[in-house]
Amino acid sequence: MASEKKSDDGGSLEQKVILPSQRSMQVASFKVMDVLRRANELQASGVPVLHCEVGQPQSGAPVRVAEAAIKALSGPPRQVMGYTDAFGLLELRAKIAQNYAAKYTSSAGDALAVDPKQIVVTTGSSGAFLLAFTACFDAGDAVAIASSGYPCYRNILSALACQLVSVPINEAFKLTARELGAELQRRRDAELPPLKGLILSSPSNPTGAMLTPDELQELCELCDAEGIQFLSDEIYHGISYGQVSEATALTYSQKSIVINSFSKYYSMSGWRLGWMVIPEHLVEPINRLQQNMFINAPTISQTAALSCWDKETIEELEGHVLIYKASRRIILDELKKIKELDQTSIAPADGGFYVYVDLGDNNVVGGNLGSVAMCKAFLEEEGVAFTPGNDFEDPAGNLGDRRFRISYAGGVEIARAAMEKFHRFWPSWIERVQSAK
Repeated sequence: MASEKKSDDGGSLEQKVILPSQRSMQVASFKVMDVLRRANELQASGVPVLHCEVGQPQSGAPVRVAEAAIKALSGPPRQVMGYTDAFGLLELRAKIAQNYAAKYTSSAGDALAVDPKQIVVTTGSSGAFLLAFTACFDAGDAVAIASSGYPCYRNILSALACQLVSVPINEAFKLTARELGAELQRRRDAELPPLKGLILSSPSNPTGAMLTPDELQELCELCDAEGIQFLSDEIYHGISYGQVSEATALTYSQKSIVINSFSKYYSMSGWRLGWMVIPEHLVEPINRLQQNMFINAPTISQTAALSCWDKETIEELEGHVLIYKASRRIILDELKKIKELDQTSIAPADGGFYVYVDLGDNNVVGGNLGSVAMCKAFLEEEGVAFTPGNDFEDPAGNLGDRRFRISYAGGVEIARAAMEKFHRFWPSWIERVQSAK
């Protein structure tokens, strides 16, 4: 047994307190994961819970992808699953490039050509965010995000000591060149530092709103003209419902970074696999960062993902999209039946698998009866997990406690049952609000 360290006078040395970094203490939690934790606690205690909080496909990985993983691990021959090139398996990067050529066009109308050397296979889109942010921004740089927007943009950028600039979305729940231009003018008038970057998702999490090809082109052109590094988060591509055509920033800009993932359309959330397409000047910086931060994305996941574009896999995945479409329709139709909700305050849900709702001033009481309290009560009383909007909004404003997100990634039956319970719960919520006014 190790002896206790003594001071010069024979007494025990006083132990100094070891504290976590200020950086880690100042980063907000990912609220949807807090909701998931409580939902799982209820489930573990025997309470049935309908999960409409997380954006996780209920289907799991496609059959051929899972089979490819099993074969690689068990053989014959059994694969070692050692390190890959830092940027990932060349065969996988080639397949990703082929997917761009098959799905998108260049500005000239030809098949979109992407060099595999500019594709980085990452540890999920989260790994891509960290690589891109550290490659593009320094501490103190001003980076724009949409409010409403994915909370981890804000949280990771905050951890890296970047200055967050929340740009409000418009009435169509979008951030376009018009909104960005207004922010640029505001900063010039106020003599504030220029924006160094912008990150934006289309289809959006949480709103589901999509930029039209023209809107995306205008945004890319404005960013290029102003020297703003545009990061286009396209992880929900493949999950859209025909209202707006999918477009990639790669069509309109050679300077943009595109981030994508195998978690959503490809139903491989736990496999932690994503990718980036990066401009040529970032190839070496991101190579160095990847080597040091991650070495490479999980080799077994990369190996299995080679089957993502097999004919049978795509047929299976397109079947998932049909289920999302049916689930979306159920939720939107059921929300229309709630007379207290302004239908113009429900985001369009053009793509992805979320419906985002603004409760409006009449259905909340500031300070204690907003969407946070509503989602908590709904989970505890009815066993349905929705996510409050404080995960997605500028914390300096009040919209977070007016809005909430419904995920319909869990399928038709869960969507239908959740909305039945919401109709049962809603009158009691209105009673609470009216009583508190």
